[in-house]
Amino acid sequence: MFTKRFLKTLGPGILFATTAIGVSHLVQSTRAGAEYGFALIGFALMANVLKYPFFEFGSRYANATGKSLIYGYHKLGRGMLILYLAITLISMFTVAAAVTYVCVGLMINLFQLPLDPSEASILLMSVCMAILLSGKFSLLDGLIKLIGSVLLISTLIAFLMTLWHGPIATWDQLVLPLELDKRNVFFVIALMGWMPTAVDLSTWNSIWTLERIKQTDYLPTLRETLKEFNIGYWITAGLSICFITLGAFLIYGTDTELSNSSAVFANQVVGMFTSTMGEGAYYFIAISSFSVMFSTCITVFDGYSRAMSETTALLLDASRKEIKTYKLWLTIVLVGAFIVINNFLGNFKALVDLATIISFVIAPLIAIVNFKLVLSDDLTKEEKPNLIMRILSVLGIIYLLSFSLLFVALKLDWIHL
Repeated sequence: MFTKRFLKTLGPGILFATTAIGVSHLVQSTRAGAEYGFALIGFALMANVLKYPFFEFGSRYANATGKSLIYGYHKLGRGMLILYLAITLISMFTVAAAVTYVCVGLMINLFQLPLDPSEASILLMSVCMAILLSGKFSLLDGLIKLIGSVLLISTLIAFLMTLWHGPIATWDQLVLPLELDKRNVFFVIALMGWMPTAVDLSTWNSIWTLERIKQTDYLPTLRETLKEFNIGYWITAGLSICFITLGAFLIYGTDTELSNSSAVFANQVVGMFTSTMGEGAYYFIAISSFSVMFSTCITVFDGYSRAMSETTALLLDASRKEIKTYKLWLTIVLVGAFIVINNFLGNFKALVDLATIISFVIAPLIAIVNFKLVLSDDLTKEEKPNLIMRILSVLGIIYLLSFSLLFVALKLDWIHL
């Protein structure tokens, strides 16, 4: 009986994990290990732990109230909803562009396409748009779970085999302290920006939780909803450490420099796996990596379109227009992402860093509002977070504010390193 109920609940956490195990893991975590060894592993762990409450609150609020976090923002006032709209508009084009650019690199590498990144982006976006507009996204639920399972298993196998072989560099080199200069601090902030993903995407959890309830016609208990989310969340957290380790053991200490071309970078990441699992695993890993990033693209395009569609409907006070505005917002997201990609051709690492830094800088506000919502009268005493979660939330807000202010201070040269 428990298994049957859990399977009805299973879905939103997997979608979250699929969204997270994209750029933050395949790109940023690998770069962290390849360029800094284990010097940044503490920052990755800190981000996963201290950002956790604000994602969990999305699932908690949706289960307890039957409404999304976006509806909660609306209850706080029209000004808050407009602010959320503005924040999302600032970040969504760079986020969508970053995941698309990484996926395009994997696609070109896997299929050996005679296309440049701009042309490949049009092809990829067209396929994603056709899938989402066909209304068959729900049919991908099982496929996304399968893809995620394949990458999880292959990553764990590569991780264990890498540990068995040992690092290329010496252990002393792998744990060298981080030099506090501006470039390193900016990369740390970029790494944490999407570790495991952007805090403003917490609204998607709440939307997907409600969609799953509609799909199965089953209202899980709060405990069931949170358990399902926790599985997805902590798997992504663990995998981030695996990717840092793979980069540290297989690339750090060598003369290999990670490429600024998305296609070449994709080949380097896939080659990193095959160096431990054997050349026979090349296409297996290439297909798994591309599939994960492809599903990430779909979830990102869908998530932004749903979030903006609901926001627009609430601002217009006309929920019946939500379906129509979904198509409009999907088109806006895709066109905007394509424009951003064309401004960063040949420099995809800069695009990824820009997207992740923007996400991190706007995170404190979303974190504060999410915390306020789960403490509101919308939830009963039993549904509200316990003392440990409240303490962790306060620490998380302090952490997000501190690093955001540090970034601004460095960017404006108020602090010199």
